[in-house]
Amino acid sequence: MSGITLLGAAGAVGKSIGAALDKAGTSYRVVGRDGAALSKAFGGSRLAEIVTWNPDDPASARAALRGSDTIVYLIGVAYDQFQLHPQLMRKALDAAIAEGVPKMLLIGTVYPYGRPQTTPVTESHAREPHTFKGKMRKQQEDLLLEADAQGKIRGSVLRLPDFYGPGVEKSYLDSLFQAAATGGTANLLSPIDKPHEFVFIPDVGPVVTALIAQEGAWGHVWHFAGAGAATQKDLAERVFRMAGQKVRIREAGKLVLRVMGLFNPLMRELVEMHYLLTDPVLLDDSALQKLLGPLHKTPYDEGLRISLEAARAQHLGRNNGLK
Repeated sequence: MSGITLLGAAGAVGKSIGAALDKAGTSYRVVGRDGAALSKAFGGSRLAEIVTWNPDDPASARAALRGSDTIVYLIGVAYDQFQLHPQLMRKALDAAIAEGVPKMLLIGTVYPYGRPQTTPVTESHAREPHTFKGKMRKQQEDLLLEADAQGKIRGSVLRLPDFYGPGVEKSYLDSLFQAAATGGTANLLSPIDKPHEFVFIPDVGPVVTALIAQEGAWGHVWHFAGAGAATQKDLAERVFRMAGQKVRIREAGKLVLRVMGLFNPLMRELVEMHYLLTDPVLLDDSALQKLLGPLHKTPYDEGLRISLEAARAQHLGRNNGLK
């Protein structure tokens, strides 16, 4: 067995896991469709084996996973293509089972829960998604958990809340860091005064590597929560204050999203998930802490500062590139 395979590795969570594996001196494989994106993300690692695959080709899928001991499933899809989530999981599972891969961890979301019935939400919370995206994510999970129950592969799910971090563009907070770094206006989705939860991306990798090393990890759903509840308004004020800038915020509510959705498919797709801002899902990760011990969670002030500094460096690099 060649060890750990990060499937769909080129995103923010995959990079965080890769960094944790590099730090531990553990060899790993990164798999994705785009070889250039993988090389950009992992080309500097002497421990990462870069492999491209075509999930629509069973032979390619099997070859990409061959010899793996543990797959960390990270495959993302376009926000308006969520019907692909269960389809891609099925193809990956078929290939993994055919190759005799023992274990697979899915990095999941809170979408399958639907509207929260308790606060905080534990792993035993009912999965009753009322959105299309939640239903597709639930189908994706069900495929893995059913395969685990049938003894075909050991499977588990690690749910994460919304995330942020240095250079993480697919985050509600990215506009905030860019605005504070340049003296601009942050575009935030309202309401911005409701409790929300964000996990700092660099914290995820060490938790994943610790989890997959535990024999007791398999056959379960786990939560890794953020550093506590905070409002977008509070976080925005902190970041602008760190930057020495006046607070400038532009809010977009559900009605604005609907109007923008007439011209922008991404904005249209955000409408059905707007409930996460009005009825936030705040996770209880005490079960994971019982399994792994104390979990490192970067305090918001530190994570915000690091993310702001990265945005400043990015902005400076762009300006220098123009000279």
